[in-house]
Amino acid sequence: MLKFLLLCALVAANRAALPLEEEEDVLVLKKTNFEEALEAHPNILVEFYAPWCGHCKALAPEYAKAAGMLKADGSDIRLAKVDATEETELAQEFGVRGYPTIKFFKGGDKSSPKEYTEVGQSPGIRMAAALKPGYLTAAVAVLHQRFLPSPTWSRLWDDYSQLRQESTPAGRQADDIVNWLKKRTGPAAPTLKDVAQAESLIADNEVAVIGFFKDVESEGAKAYIKAAEAVDDVPFGITSDDAIFSKFEVTKDAVVLFKKFDEGRNVYDGEITKEDLLHYIKANQLPLVIEFTEQTAPKIFGGDIKSHILLFVPKASKDFQEKLDQFKKAATGFKGKILFIFIDSDVDDNQRILEFFGLKKEECPALRLITLEDEMTKYKPETPEITAENVVAFCTAFTEGKLKPHLMSQDLPEGWDKNPVKVLVGKNFEEIVFDPKKNVFVEFYAPWCGHCKQLAPIWDQLGEKYKDSPDVVVAKMDSTANEIEAVKVHSFPTLKFFPASEERKIIDYSGERTLEGFTKFLESGGKEGGAPVGDDEDDEVDDLDLEDTEDADSDADEGHDEL
Repeated sequence: MLKFLLLCALVAANRAALPLEEEEDVLVLKKTNFEEALEAHPNILVEFYAPWCGHCKALAPEYAKAAGMLKADGSDIRLAKVDATEETELAQEFGVRGYPTIKFFKGGDKSSPKEYTEVGQSPGIRMAAALKPGYLTAAVAVLHQRFLPSPTWSRLWDDYSQLRQESTPAGRQADDIVNWLKKRTGPAAPTLKDVAQAESLIADNEVAVIGFFKDVESEGAKAYIKAAEAVDDVPFGITSDDAIFSKFEVTKDAVVLFKKFDEGRNVYDGEITKEDLLHYIKANQLPLVIEFTEQTAPKIFGGDIKSHILLFVPKASKDFQEKLDQFKKAATGFKGKILFIFIDSDVDDNQRILEFFGLKKEECPALRLITLEDEMTKYKPETPEITAENVVAFCTAFTEGKLKPHLMSQDLPEGWDKNPVKVLVGKNFEEIVFDPKKNVFVEFYAPWCGHCKQLAPIWDQLGEKYKDSPDVVVAKMDSTANEIEAVKVHSFPTLKFFPASEERKIIDYSGERTLEGFTKFLESGGKEGGAPVGDDEDDEVDDLDLEDTEDADSDADEGHDEL
């Protein structure tokens, strides 16, 4: 028995000693050797790819070239790849939803790998940069990155579809890859040896962070370095120099965020952990009130604060500064909870944002509040006057959960019920679809949606077929102009059936989009071709990624115009 155990141990040791498989200087990783690779190589860039992905194939030679360049330089940085279609557990563990997905692992840490993107930019923000500047475009980009498409951002998709053909994702050449990695593997917080270096760091940047540690090898200093490694858009420094401590009036270990606005500096002297420092930095690196622009969008949407209050105001107006001062006065009490943003309502690129909130230029200044959580929710204040007291009351009611969502609705059109297909808007939706004596079949559409246009004649035929039915109603609603609390639409067209019942039941239609298919569905009471609401997840965008737009296009061809 002892001999057997010794033999097993020797076999295991030999396996561990075997070098990792390589292809053109790129390590080939699987679930069985992934952790081993992280332990052996402290700096490793991993591409999760699919063999059929056109963008992955285009990247392959440059990726291999970069691996060879680093190897020739004697660098400790390695490049690796994982076939995500085979290693599905790894792909799921690291949230791979599109191809290629590239992540950088440092120090053997699996918990928080960095996405390989342009410096300081996520894929969603890079999409926004390709579009016209505006709150709307950046918000769409972030929501796409999180795979939470929403019809409320509908018309933007036209812009994206056109502009993505003209823009090429950066950072896919060998030199780009090598340069990105070298930046990530340099010191996250360079040592500041004298006052001049510290003053230069502060003077040269809008925001800068300095860690003051008597012992730069302390646990607090190590946590500080970890936090510095996790932040791309703010420069860090670290010091133990007494003269620097004295110059900035720091008497004990602390982290100080220096900024050229608001208070000028924020001192963190609590328990120093990576998580607490990251929260502190994100909470303090933005002004109390920030203007939405193309340049500020990454910071606005890249932070942890997902509740935004927006002041729409023309900057050229005589009372602009007065309104902004009132807004800023209210912001102090909600720091870290609600992000205060103002938008110039005179800027052409911001008009779609106004449209999204149901505003017109002549109605500004105006306030709106939005949450960018699982489902976007908008709120409108009861009083339009912009005063600090009114803004505080509005935000307080929001944080206490006392506000009701503000839902857009078109006015009820004349003759909405004269044609076989009835027209629904927000104002008559509940009354019609939840009539306990009616079976109501609704198409939620977008005016620009190609698949909706293809469906239109068939839907009209269905309406004609049931126009004289006493208990069946065929209807449609423009979901880009009407919002319903009971129904969340994620793609176009979306078809839902509301059977005659007191239970307010909703059934998703997932069958063929033919007159015969629709007829069988209605005649079966929503059973043939139906699915319980919530089972239509396949209709949502699973792999919309700037890195593989061809594959995203093919998804749209399957019968939905996704957002």
